[in-house]
Amino acid sequence: MPRKSANHDTLGHIVVVEDDSVLALSIEATLLDGGAKSVTLCASTSEAMEALRQRKPDVLILDVHLADRDDGWALAELVSAVGPRPPRIIFSTGSPQDIPPEIAEMGTMLEKPYDPADLLALARPERQRGLLSRLRS
Repeated sequence: MPRKSANHDTLGHIVVVEDDSVLALSIEATLLDGGAKSVTLCASTSEAMEALRQRKPDVLILDVHLADRDDGWALAELVSAVGPRPPRIIFSTGSPQDIPPEIAEMGTMLEKPYDPADLLALARPERQRGLLSRLRS
């Protein structure tokens, strides 16, 4: 059952594509504790494709070197091309240099190992600025 912290903005629905099961469970716990409505874990590209068919996430956390494919960033290309409001993409990788520059621009990069607080900060929706705060700046 999802846990929700009252101290955080709701993170929405998040899909985590990570083939290291211990790391995936740690990411899931971090996100749920941080206010995610739900987290779907996928260990392969095919599992991620099925999850994406079932429900559009607010955030996609993507390891790019998976057991079934070495180009997990293809999922970033796919979700970026579908619909007017694609999910925020966070690349979670130990090999950021392997991601083509044009793909890396589609999201933000977290190099493993990283602080869970950094993951939560990137997963949070950007706050909409009101008219008065925009006028002041």
